Amino acid sequence: MQQINLHQPVLLESCLEHMGLHPDVGHSDAPIVVDGTLGDGGHAEAILERTAPGGRLIGLDRDPDALSIAGKRLERFGERAEIVHASFRDLGEVLLRLGIPAVHAVLLDLGVSSRQIDDPDRGFRFGEDTAEVCPLDMRMDPSAGLSAAELLASYSSPALEQVLREYGEFPGARRLARAIIDARREEPLRTAADLRRVIRAAGIGRGRKHDPATLVFQALRIAVNDELGALDAGLIAAVDALAPGGRICVLAYHSLEDRRVKRCFVAEEKGCVCPPAQPVCNCGRLPRLRRLTRRPISADDDEIRRNPRARSARLRAAIRLPEAA
Repeated sequence: MQQINLHQPVLLESCLEHMGLHPDVGHSDAPIVVDGTLGDGGHAEAILERTAPGGRLIGLDRDPDALSIAGKRLERFGERAEIVHASFRDLGEVLLRLGIPAVHAVLLDLGVSSRQIDDPDRGFRFGEDTAEVCPLDMRMDPSAGLSAAELLASYSSPALEQVLREYGEFPGARRLARAIIDARREEPLRTAADLRRVIRAAGIGRGRKHDPATLVFQALRIAVNDELGALDAGLIAAVDALAPGGRICVLAYHSLEDRRVKRCFVAEEKGCVCPPAQPVCNCGRLPRLRRLTRRPISADDDEIRRNPRARSARLRAAIRLPEAA
């Protein structure tokens, strides 16, 4: 039986601090916190411990395996932990179904968990050691949407080029897209090894310091799971769900994610969307957030030594402003 390597929660103390969580002692309203990316439940467990005895957690995830693992981990908290199979982009609908009008905090820990990466059957790995047995899947929810293999088999050359260029910021995107089209005419691409052979034969990334497959697999994973579309929708849903004074914390792991988080927070802090040259605001849009982090918070050297995957993490946080009178 394969050993399960649980994902280590990244920047845990910083997340708890910036969510403004405290023990539920002497407060009229027990805090309700949404963990929109439940994963293996590391952040959720700490949130429930911090907000004991009455704090409530709503945990969302698209990965059925994650829900099962987190469910066992959080079982000791009983009804304080509510676990839902859903994307955080559907946060509004989930809260409506649960009869929750507003929450005290939302946490989004983006990207792929260590457990998902370490399991070759999920298709997120691209290392040479497991490439032959690693299927091109990459779906967060294995029951929904196209797998990476199906995407590679069905997308046109321009569509593949767009995925590689936009989501992988990949030099040589057009050349690799054409190489994939040529290769699939001979035989379907089914494993990570099949794709690695196409990358190598096309001479993509030759001479680069880092493995070019890193950017290719990142681009496919983002496309397969519509990660950036989900992030844009999920950020707005999270801000909508916050009570006045509520906090949102987002952990991003690459620049495409972090730029979107920053852009959303800046826009929600500014409010008005009228042209700068316009002397009077006509849109009536008011600021909804105040940023708590002008610059993203990164893991320190000690945490990176304990958990190397924390190296690329960037934490941004903001607080929901009271409604204007």
